[in-house]
Formats: sequence, C-alpha cells, structure tokens
Amino acid sequence: MEYFLVLTKVVRDLFDQSRVQCKRVEENRDPFEVLCSLHNEKLKLFCLEDQQPVCVVCNLSKAHKNHNCCPIDEAVCDFKNKLKTSLERLQQNLKALEEVKQTCDETACQAQHTERQIKEEFEKLHQFLRDEESARIAALKEEEEQKSHMMRRKIEEMNGEIESLSDQIRNLQKEMEHTPKEPEKVSALLINVAKHLSSLKFRVWENMQKILQYTPVTLDPNTAHPHLHLSDDLTTAECRPQTSLLPDNPERFEVYPCVLGSEGFNSGTHCWDVDVGGSEYWALGVIRESESRKGSSVWDSVWSLHYSKKKLQRVRVQLDWDRGKVTFTDLITSSHLHTITHTFTDTVFPIIYSYSSPVRLLPAKISVMIENQSVVC
Repeated sequence: MEYFLVLTKVVRDLFDQSRVQCKRVEENRDPFEVLCSLHNEKLKLFCLEDQQPVCVVCNLSKAHKNHNCCPIDEAVCDFKNKLKTSLERLQQNLKALEEVKQTCDETACQAQHTERQIKEEFEKLHQFLRDEESARIAALKEEEEQKSHMMRRKIEEMNGEIESLSDQIRNLQKEMEHTPKEPEKVSALLINVAKHLSSLKFRVWENMQKILQYTPVTLDPNTAHPHLHLSDDLTTAECRPQTSLLPDNPERFEVYPCVLGSEGFNSGTHCWDVDVGGSEYWALGVIRESESRKGSSVWDSVWSLHYSKKKLQRVRVQLDWDRGKVTFTDLITSSHLHTITHTFTDTVFPIIYSYSSPVRLLPAKISVMIENQSVVC
C-alpha cells in the first residue's frame, strides 16, 4: 500500500513542476509590463536553451547569441500544449494506480470473507464433535448409574444372605456335612467398554455423514460474471442486479452470465449433476482453459447443452476426456439427451450459464463398504 502512495506523490510532484514552469513563462509574456533588467528593453523573446525571457539586445549578446529563441507568446503556447499533454498522461497514470489500489483493497476484502467462511464451517464441525462427545459421555454416565444401582441392590441382597447364613452356621454347627451353596455370581456388572470405544472414530464419522455433503464440482467466484450471485458453499449461481464492484480480473466473464467450476480436467472420466429448476435460460458443458473470458466469442470453444422446448429439472453432465465425449442425461427420466464428441488436447473446465432461475450443483451420494477379509492358514 505504501508503494502506491509513493507513486501517487511522484505523479503529483511532476504535475506541479510542469505547472510552475509554464507559469514562469506566462508571467513574463507581456512586454509592456516587464523590462529587461540589463538593457531596459521589453522582453519579447524566450531563450529555449536557458529557459528564460530575453530582450532583443540579450538575443544579440554573447550570452545568447548562438541560442535558439522564439517569440515569448509562442513559448507560452508551446508550454501550455506540453503541460496539457503531460497533465493527460499523469492523470491516466494516477487513474491506473488508483484502479490497482482498488483491486488490492478488494482482494484483501475477498480474503477476509473467505477466511470468515472457513471459520464458520469449521465451527460447525467443532460443534458437531462437541455434541457427539457430550452424547457419548452421557450414555456412559447413564450405563454407569444403571450398573451402580444394580451393584447396590446386589450388595444389599448379599448382606441379607450373609446374615442368614451366619444364623444357619450358628444353628447347624454340628451338621458340618451340610455346607451352604456358593453365592450366585452376578453377571453384567462391569461397564460395557467395547460398546463405548469400539470403532469410536468410525462411528462418529458415520454420524457426520448426516451433516456433510460432497459436491464433485464447486464454482469459482473469481470467474463469475458480476451479475451472478454465488451461494456461500459455492454450489448455486443466481442472476441478480450487481450490488457491489468486483475486480475486472482476466478470469472473470464480461458479457455472458457464466461461471466456471473450480477445478479443470485433462484426463479421465468426471460426472456432475445440476438442478436447473425448470429455467428457460441456461446452458451446461465444458470450456477450454485457454479461452478468453472477455467479448462475445467465448462460446467458440464451449461444448454445451442449451435449453430446448422441453423443460428439464435435473441434468447430469459426464465428461470422458480421454475418449472425447460430453454426455448429457435427464436425471428424472434417466433418458439420454445429447452427446458431443471432440478430441480434447488441453485442460477443460465445467461451465454454467444462468440467466433466470437459480442453477444448483447437486451433492453426490456417499457410501461406505466394509470388506471382511479371511486368512487361510
């Protein structure tokens, strides 16, 4: 930030110097008011080499004899034109510096907003883990209370049996052959440690799937047209009037309300599902990474499916980069819509065009398969 302030000061100093120089010439351009201090003649000429007004006698003197001189009015006019040119150039430089400074300020705000979103997402995970911890400790305490109550009851029962046996021993000391039976051992008195600790991390992670979502493709806000508003989780794009200024970076779309996925593909097979919400103005597909985001020629390198007469609700886009295919499927009816073939040679990015209703990327289903491996000895 100090660098831009220094540059701005330099630009303004240069402008002030040029203005002072022009004023110096203009103040001496009226020969009826200013006379030469050496010859008492009117200052009608201006020495271009010494940059000072001179009289006719000065022009013929040794000091200025071989110097280029011109009428002082012409010098004033030339200096005004030079000052005007310098002023325009300096104003352009100042405007460019202010635009760069504004971009830096907006980038800082963008970083702060992203940091705040990250903290909010991790706070949700932290809160979930705290709730899981509290629930499991509560379950342990509940079992501990149940077992403690059972132990107290059994101890009371055994105290009664001990007292009864003591009476029998005193009364039947002579009948030694009759020995009392051993007290019955109590089962299930210990804490069920296995229930609370067995695969604890896995069980917690399994419960976390209820609040976690995985979206194969998320949107890149740095490419979004200024009229496209993205959701905080970067999965929904909606066309709205622009409410804030965004940096005019090279990656951002300028003409069409488009946005790219955050990750490009240059090999393999990739699939993502999109809810177009029955909108009448949308397009889905892929675009070359090298394609310019500015101007109306952006669609020259886009392989996409546009809205047709049939209204669609959910569409699957499948990219087979190696085989050069982009396939579109109606998720509601599982019917094939269209397939585009092309030999891809560089990285392509998912692209979404949205003009009316919001367009949302759908989360993928998460499943876990546990395999039991047997060892033969």
